[in-house]
Amino acid sequence: MAATAVRYLRAAGAPTAAEAPPRHRRPALRAVRDGERAPVVDGAEIRRVLGHFASGVTIVTARDEDGPTGFACQSFASLSLDPPLVVFMVARTSTTWPRIARAGRFCVNVLGAEQGGLCRAFAVSGADKFAGVSWEPAPATGSPRLPEAPAWVDCAINAVHTGGDHLIVVGRIAALGTAEDDAGTVGETPAEPLLFHRGRFGRFSP
Repeated sequence: MAATAVRYLRAAGAPTAAEAPPRHRRPALRAVRDGERAPVVDGAEIRRVLGHFASGVTIVTARDEDGPTGFACQSFASLSLDPPLVVFMVARTSTTWPRIARAGRFCVNVLGAEQGGLCRAFAVSGADKFAGVSWEPAPATGSPRLPEAPAWVDCAINAVHTGGDHLIVVGRIAALGTAEDDAGTVGETPAEPLLFHRGRFGRFSP
């Protein structure tokens, strides 16, 4: 019976135990020569060139046992519709991020064209950023929601990935809305966004 099976396999062109396919040889490994290394790009040059990319501006907030906290963030984007995910990047040296991480949730407040001063206040490290700033708990997580923000996205932290000197934070949307929703004026022209371009704030001109 075994001999018959071997004859069949040989006729079909399939390898038998005695005729195992040749093992693929690994390519030879070698050291990378200095001339082959990727060039080191100056950080200031990266900022100068990528500063030509205009972005919106947000304030990412959270609330832990010590109270409300937050920071200004321009590296925010929608990530997925199903499941509903957003993403933002934060410097690994941030003193605010550990508090957001402990809270496990956050609210992204999208800023309007008139909120440049508020953004600057939240960009200062170590200051009491909520001094004189009114806020209310976002409906799903209780994270600080800034009433004058044109839009807000309430999230739970879904995942955190390393991205060089930054962390890539993925949030799952639990609730979201706009100022027009609150005012019952859905369909009217929304507030103009606050833009950041080449180190300066600006506004959208249709």
